[in-house]
Parts: sequence; C-alpha cells; structure tokens
Amino acid sequence: MKDNSYKRHIAKTITWRLIGTIDTIVLSWVISGDPFFALKIGGAEVVTKMLLYYFHERIWFKINLGENAKVISNLRHILKTVSWRVVGTADTMLLAWLISGSPLMGLKIGLVEVVTKMLLYYFHERLWYKVNYGLNNRNNFKINTLDE
Repeated sequence: MKDNSYKRHIAKTITWRLIGTIDTIVLSWVISGDPFFALKIGGAEVVTKMLLYYFHERIWFKINLGENAKVISNLRHILKTVSWRVVGTADTMLLAWLISGSPLMGLKIGLVEVVTKMLLYYFHERLWYKVNYGLNNRNNFKINTLDE
C-alpha cells in the first residue's frame, strides 16, 4: 500500500505555520512595539519553520513509543510538543536577533513564545490526531482521548 503520510505532514505544516506565524507576529509587535519588525520576523520564519516542521513531522512519524495506546498517545503529544518547541524557539530567537541586530530582542521574543507556542502546538496536535487525512491506517487502533 502506498504511503500517503507525506500529504498529511504537508497539510499539518501549513496549518501549524499559519497559527505559529500569527502568534509570532503578534508577540514580536507587542514586545518590540514595531509592526514592521514583527512582519519581517513572521515573513522570514514562514520559510525556515515550514522546512523545519516538515522534517520534524517526518522524524516523529517514524518513532514508535510502544503498545499502550492511551498512555503512548498522551506521552507522544507532549514529547513532540517539547521537541518542536526547542527547534522552533531556537529558530525564532536566531531570526529575531539577526533581523533586529539585538540578541536581547531575540531572547525576549523566544522566551515569551515558549509558553504560547507550546499551548497552541499541543492543541494543534490533539486536533490533528482526530483527523485521518493522509493515513492508510492508524496502527490498527483508535485513540479517543479527547472524547474521554
């Protein structure tokens, strides 16, 4: 059977990038007071984050954490959230530093977005877990932790 998971990962990449970029622009604007600076960061990270996110999804798609469906589902979403946040925050801090010329500005934006992005990403993951788009099967079991 043909693996269509790449379609799913592209769709998740696009939906997450939309949410993530809006969050970054708003936070950058609030922290810097400059909407044009915020738009520059948002524009730059669209490219870098889409590439990073797609490869992050592909790597996590290949990771199998075990058999216990409910426990593994929750653990997997938490671990994916933390691992993506490390990658994403490093990218945002670097971009903010390069665009502003100030490492302190990069640090401020990166640290503030850790909280908002982890919450947004976790819920994005949970919603996408309910969607079967791009999956041939779901490891022969269905997890309905959002319904419980």
